[in-house]
Amino acid sequence: MAGSTSKKIVILRFDREPVTGVANPLAFGQGESLELLSPEGAYAAIPWAHVKLVCFVRDYPTGRLALERTSFRNRPKGEGLWVRLTFKDGETMEGVLPNNLLQVEAFGFSLAPPEMANIQRVYVPRQALDLAEVLGVVGSPLRRKKAKETTGQIGLFEP
Repeated sequence: MAGSTSKKIVILRFDREPVTGVANPLAFGQGESLELLSPEGAYAAIPWAHVKLVCFVRDYPTGRLALERTSFRNRPKGEGLWVRLTFKDGETMEGVLPNNLLQVEAFGFSLAPPEMANIQRVYVPRQALDLAEVLGVVGSPLRRKKAKETTGQIGLFEP
């Protein structure tokens, strides 16, 4: 399981302590559980029904991992679909999904969270959600900025 595609993750579960480890993101959605290796080298298989979200991190947190902010203060700057996800426990989280239907995954959503200090991306399994709603489209290809027309210099001293 541990290979060059393995990523550092922190799994937030419903009403349980977070779990840190290394997992292969290409195997998400395959099977009934998420397989990971802990930093100590122990193997664990966590059922997807217990997973609230999976955070891809740069470094393992020293304390308890908490999302700094779960919603954007302003309109997000990254291109994609601005969404609000409502979990089964009633909590909500906003993020930006890719605006490409070929990148939509069958078993969950991979999105960019509002605060990205240590968290690079977040994966949310579909079974952890009650509602997923689109709040807006950021950087739509339908609204391309037009190039400014260049005009010649005006003649101030010509008769």
